Amino acid sequence: MLSSKVYIALVILSLTILGLFLSDAKIESIPTGEKQQGVCWVGLPQTITETQIIDVKRIGVSWISQTPFGWQRNPLDTIIHTESKSQTPWWGESKQGIATTASLAREQGIRTLLKPHIWVRNSWPGAIEMNSDMEWRAWFRHYENFIMPYAALADSTGVEIFCIGTELHKTVNRPEWKALIKKIRSVYRGKLTYAANFSGEFEEVPFWNDLDYIGVQAYFPLASAKEPSLEALEKGWKEPIARIERIFKKFRKPILFTELGYKSTPDAAIEPWRWPERQEEVSLKTQANCYNAFFRKVWPLEWIAGVYFWKWYPHPPKHPTEGDFTPQGKPAEEVLKNGFAKR
Repeated sequence: MLSSKVYIALVILSLTILGLFLSDAKIESIPTGEKQQGVCWVGLPQTITETQIIDVKRIGVSWISQTPFGWQRNPLDTIIHTESKSQTPWWGESKQGIATTASLAREQGIRTLLKPHIWVRNSWPGAIEMNSDMEWRAWFRHYENFIMPYAALADSTGVEIFCIGTELHKTVNRPEWKALIKKIRSVYRGKLTYAANFSGEFEEVPFWNDLDYIGVQAYFPLASAKEPSLEALEKGWKEPIARIERIFKKFRKPILFTELGYKSTPDAAIEPWRWPERQEEVSLKTQANCYNAFFRKVWPLEWIAGVYFWKWYPHPPKHPTEGDFTPQGKPAEEVLKNGFAKR
């Protein structure tokens, strides 16, 4: 059986060859002061062409994030299952799909943030926690096996920013992160971030100085009642802005909203992170107001480096859940377009 180090080396070599085959792009520098106007790109079973990229470019998008997955059975499991013959990802989440999408986007002047994510069955990454140092070391070995090939893929395909982890709250104070970041830097030459949850994690991450951006999954609650007014939503940003600014001043690193989104439902601002249910009551106005409040109160702040709105379908579903997060075909899309146009 191959050791984990040999396995990672072989995977990185194969991904480098894949990257060279699909793209000869180098990692380009990111213009200073240019905000990242992004959406979270949904990787679907269908392949894409330049048509889908041009469609998102028309609203002012200059960045997309791509999210491949690893799978963990429960928060206490040390094993992370990755792409394999028995667990084949959709084309858009596959390594070939990621590379192709990044290449097509670059041809249209759109850059890429690659943001791998652990999917925990019946739970979420913030619940991952081991019971002993031995189990933690085993988990980090599996996490390294998961994340390093994506770092190599990001480098070989010219991806401009790589996210080393997403919402792994109970892991962030482990010493293994420092060594892992160094390993990622050894194979990836672009900028690094980590996507910390809004609920306190971003204030507890000790390794922000080792990265280039402070990443925040910015699902802050902005209201306590349904269908809040625009003025109420703007006031709702006061406390989150103060918290984020304190972290910015402490580490002097630009803030990147690695995710931000709102359902088109009356309660979208109460618990923005909550997944939409079928046959929910719809409020397109509430979603649009949430977008408007962001562009009025947060977007002008100089220390905000960019935002990625959750989410954008390259091939919109024929029968979408009406309360879905996407702004596509809704008033929020026009707000998004106008907000990006006023940079």
